[in-house]
Amino acid sequence: MRISLFGYLGAGGGRTVTDSYVAELTQAHQEGFRRYWTAQLPTDPDLLTVLAVALREVPDIEVGTGVVPIQLQHPFSLAQRALTVNEIGDGRLTLGLGLSHKPVVEGAWGLPFDRPLRRMTDYLDALQPLLTDRRVSAEGETVTARGSLRYRDAPDPEVYLAALGPQMLRLAGRRTGGTLTWMTGPRTLAEHVVPTIRAAAEEAGRAVRVVASLPVAVTDDVDAARAEAARQFAVYGKLPSYRAMLDREGYAGPDDAAIVGDEKEVAERIAQLRDVGVDEYVALPFSPDPDVRARTRALLRAEDHDDT
Repeated sequence: MRISLFGYLGAGGGRTVTDSYVAELTQAHQEGFRRYWTAQLPTDPDLLTVLAVALREVPDIEVGTGVVPIQLQHPFSLAQRALTVNEIGDGRLTLGLGLSHKPVVEGAWGLPFDRPLRRMTDYLDALQPLLTDRRVSAEGETVTARGSLRYRDAPDPEVYLAALGPQMLRLAGRRTGGTLTWMTGPRTLAEHVVPTIRAAAEEAGRAVRVVASLPVAVTDDVDAARAEAARQFAVYGKLPSYRAMLDREGYAGPDDAAIVGDEKEVAERIAQLRDVGVDEYVALPFSPDPDVRARTRALLRAEDHDDT
């Protein structure tokens, strides 16, 4: 199982957002990590623009968007930007897509949040031909796209979906490279996510990868780490899609989902993910203590045994 890192955009120490991100990606590359995933949050700068600069500055390491919400951009616009970034990065971009959440989509953006499966299906019908063939003719119920792109040489980025419900997981299995989950524990992955997406992929004659992201801290002060996780990730205990995954797992809150403990305990929890069929664990070291973060990253490097 591959182990990657997850991070957010953010400036620190007087640096710009882009300089801060380049520094973080450089550190991850120097430490031996092979992929770094980043979320496009509603209040953050444009992720794909930052990734374009970072991929130019930092060699070899791959990046993934975890995830870009589809509602704010037409498939033509996203295809143009994703192909541009992937050309700059020599094919090192994985394009993770998602639907965001009702409070953001309706409350902040004033857009409809109904019929999520229909919207994502229509979006893929328009986006994927543009990424692969640079040409599309798709008239969906929620998205229409007709025409072509004069951009022949850029490599096609692989597309993943943030999928938790059964219908979205089946769509991901039929149409994309896999799924990227968040706040989803090993039992739910084993009993729900992995079998659902793999069955759909098998029916379509395809192979998919399951990418699971969870917060992690290697520490002897477990109580303090769990309190910090409860504080940092409180919102995910309220958003319906993640709340459903926590309930399915039997977790009271996001702090239960966090992987916390000493090296032996954390290694065992990571091994659980591998054993239930996760192909890539995306770790979010969340402790504010730099010593805990360094200890955590050292353990993650030691546990990364995947050769793919």
